[in-house]
Amino acid sequence: MTVDIADAPVVEHLEDAAPLLHDPQALRRRAEREGYLYFRGLLPRDLVLELRRQFVGILNEFGWLRAGTDPMDGVADREAIAEIDPDALAFCGVGIPREAYVAVQKLELFHTIAHLPQLIRLYEMLFGEEVLVHPRHIARLMLPAPSFTPTPSHQDFTHVQGTKSFWTLWFPVGDVPLELGGLSVLSGSHHDGIYRYTANKGAGGLEAMICETEHEWHTAPMRAGDVLTFHSHTVHKSNPNRLPDLVRTSCDLRYQPASMEIEERSLKVHCDVASWEEVYEGWTNDRLKYYWRRNDLVFSEWDSSLVQTHRNIC
Repeated sequence: MTVDIADAPVVEHLEDAAPLLHDPQALRRRAEREGYLYFRGLLPRDLVLELRRQFVGILNEFGWLRAGTDPMDGVADREAIAEIDPDALAFCGVGIPREAYVAVQKLELFHTIAHLPQLIRLYEMLFGEEVLVHPRHIARLMLPAPSFTPTPSHQDFTHVQGTKSFWTLWFPVGDVPLELGGLSVLSGSHHDGIYRYTANKGAGGLEAMICETEHEWHTAPMRAGDVLTFHSHTVHKSNPNRLPDLVRTSCDLRYQPASMEIEERSLKVHCDVASWEEVYEGWTNDRLKYYWRRNDLVFSEWDSSLVQTHRNIC
């Protein structure tokens, strides 16, 4: 039986795939079946919390955290946030104005964490070949503003393009209980091909038109160090933040087989907030600067038809 997507069941559970890291065939079978993989504690918790310390440090410098609280708790100063121009606050769907996002993009740890050996090994197992890490990393520091709308259901391929074989890695930068609004994935939806889209509010501005589905939404609370990764065609969405005094921080990273094509914009700084030269100012290690230039890359053309909007007739 198919049901309207609004009524699709939500399973508040993500099965830990960590035991499958010793069985590549079983790992690939689950990835093919579900379109996503969840790993508990794959990233070093201390490292993720250090990244959080740097994120909230920027928020604190701009005066958006409540005075007298521990910045690591991410308690927002809602009066200060209300004074931010709504257009500035809506910049690129990242939750903070452009000038603050520039500071985030310049953080060395934000970029280097994507190259941790355990992540590269995971995708080598998944792809069966050399891995290319997209340098266009995304951070979301979602200030609890009333104007914010959760990211609607979508597939990353529509926004990224290149090879359909890339996978997104999403991880919370701090602990995210369900009430804080993590991520939900529509299990098995990667088998359905590319959906048509209608315009909607929220990051990306597009919502997949899914009138009926046999799939289930899967979600769960996540802790710093947990990761959720999914195929480029897997439908996913953010959950609403029901803790209106707290900031939710997260990262999106992307990985693909190195032999596959890539769309050229995936090699730029997210939202073009800075040049790579500006990002690299003050870095302590040169090893990862322009690392993708060491690959013999194959480029694909942008298909604008994928981002055209249609009337939602569901």
